[in-house]
Amino acid sequence: MHRFSSGPKTSYYGKGDVSVYRLNRDGTSPGVFGANVLILIYGDAFWPTYTTGDNSSLVATDSMKNFIQRETLNFLGDDLESYCHFIAEKFLVTYPQAEGAQVSASRIPYDPLPGSNEVTFAPSGPEFATAKVEIVREGSLLRTLEARSGIQGFRLLRLNGSAFKGFVRDEYTTLPDIANRPLHMWLDLDWTYVDASAAFSSGAITAAVRKLVHDVFDSFESGSIQQVIYQIGMKMLAEIPAIAEVNQEANNRTWDTVVERGSSVGVFTEARPPYGCLGLTLKR
Repeated sequence: MHRFSSGPKTSYYGKGDVSVYRLNRDGTSPGVFGANVLILIYGDAFWPTYTTGDNSSLVATDSMKNFIQRETLNFLGDDLESYCHFIAEKFLVTYPQAEGAQVSASRIPYDPLPGSNEVTFAPSGPEFATAKVEIVREGSLLRTLEARSGIQGFRLLRLNGSAFKGFVRDEYTTLPDIANRPLHMWLDLDWTYVDASAAFSSGAITAAVRKLVHDVFDSFESGSIQQVIYQIGMKMLAEIPAIAEVNQEANNRTWDTVVERGSSVGVFTEARPPYGCLGLTLKR
């Protein structure tokens, strides 16, 4: 079920998994703007489709897919927040029977190869930016009700400086205290803004968050993953005043030990399927 900042909906519908790649083939940066898009719309005009099968006000979801893909040509920016806003606003202007639209997008990241002058590209990542914008109709005006940004898919490995010890011990405990482990952490996070207008920073805030996550993971020696994500969240609130709330979910994907020679070198393998999952929300 999807949630809307405008409140619970009796009904909504839309189109998901819409892929778009806008290519600037003249050397203009960015050469590749790739995104996977979900659009959801709602309004009383669509209720007869459910109750009587009357589709006279209905915009087919296939038309939504075509709308997103074709209108991407008219989007001149590069950040996902502005893109989601552009698609949602244009949709509401085009289809006045819709009372609101929520557009979410995930970046499909490609970076130019070194020295290529924006001609050749390769997939980048593994982390990728996300955004969500909801716009509602208020009389003759359109108002941005929600703007949310995020980064998903961090894969972070620290060779030293991570401990995990002093936890509850009982008949179910087999894990030993660990004073210094190689930590492999996966992380997804998103954030909201004190004012929705601050989301449209041409990607500057997302870039700052990505750097902050890397810096904290590199510099902070921790006693748990919980401590790592707390430091990340508090630093985001302290250093980026536009952010109102931070939501994080981390996985402990630390590799299993095969053999070690002291604490200097070891061989490890992928962890067994069960993994630790940790969530944290911090608000300003």
